Amino acid sequence: MIGRRAVLAFAAAAALTAAVFATGPAKAGQDILIGGGSVTGVYYQVALNVCNLINKHNGDKYNCVGRPALGSVFNIRAVKRTLLDFGVAQSDRNFEAFRGQGDWEGKAMEDLRSVFSMHPETVLLVTRADTGINSVMDLKGKTVNIGNPGSGQRGNAEDVLRIYGIDKDNDIKAQGLQQQEASRALVDKKIDAFFYTVGNPSAAIEEPANSTQIKIISINDAAIYGFVDERPYYVMTTIPAGTYHGVDEDVETYAVTATVVTSANASEEMIYDAVKTVFENLDELKATHAAFRILKPKAMLRGLTAPFHAGALKYYQEQGWK
Repeated sequence: MIGRRAVLAFAAAAALTAAVFATGPAKAGQDILIGGGSVTGVYYQVALNVCNLINKHNGDKYNCVGRPALGSVFNIRAVKRTLLDFGVAQSDRNFEAFRGQGDWEGKAMEDLRSVFSMHPETVLLVTRADTGINSVMDLKGKTVNIGNPGSGQRGNAEDVLRIYGIDKDNDIKAQGLQQQEASRALVDKKIDAFFYTVGNPSAAIEEPANSTQIKIISINDAAIYGFVDERPYYVMTTIPAGTYHGVDEDVETYAVTATVVTSANASEEMIYDAVKTVFENLDELKATHAAFRILKPKAMLRGLTAPFHAGALKYYQEQGWK
């Protein structure tokens, strides 16, 4: 594993802070690395808590480490380069990577493999109550965080702006902050709004909601409905009133699904063991975060556009699910 760790350390230094992939004391067993997202987002909770399950129930065989990372695009690329064993990625980025679209235009990741789905993630547009922003069109002339490069949320933000006819380079002052920075910047009035794609409730929204008066803007005009209807990995959804402090009305927007992906080259035994551990201890996983409470086994096999990894498929077939 020494060579792999050396490669991992080098890549992390170029793309992340050293803390992102810092390793702790050596443990017995095969190392597993799962990449999530921002420390305030739910992707990190997926990586962290799946690893906690694996270590609890298979700790004699595996040493699993869940780390924050730069998001969907980064995680998919890191899986391909074997810097990660698993990555958490939005269903739309999963779709694009496997088919050679979007950030993978002309370079399809044919070895990308699906493992299971997690929670639905809503595309959110959050602002302060004092900005005068009441619709997406009101973003013109404002300072707006659209997400860091390499994140799925950035692609969602760019889609929304394009659909509403807003030029991100000329009509707004676009920022590329990671989410923990964006949440604080909104409270500090350094930005007027931010886009974020996340499961609910999220600490990244709760923190500014508890510090200032926020609004969450609906993303639901006719063009958005058409956009969603044409894409099997999107659904329209509603964030219930009261989910966040001060947001007292339902908010309609669209959502993707958080998916866990790997490479076709990953060990069939390791993938099988990880999947079996998750599904046989699903109630434990559901109890770790509010966004996971709705998880149901068969629903976790939907919304996956890359083929299943052979190890995952073996377990699902044993259960009679596929």
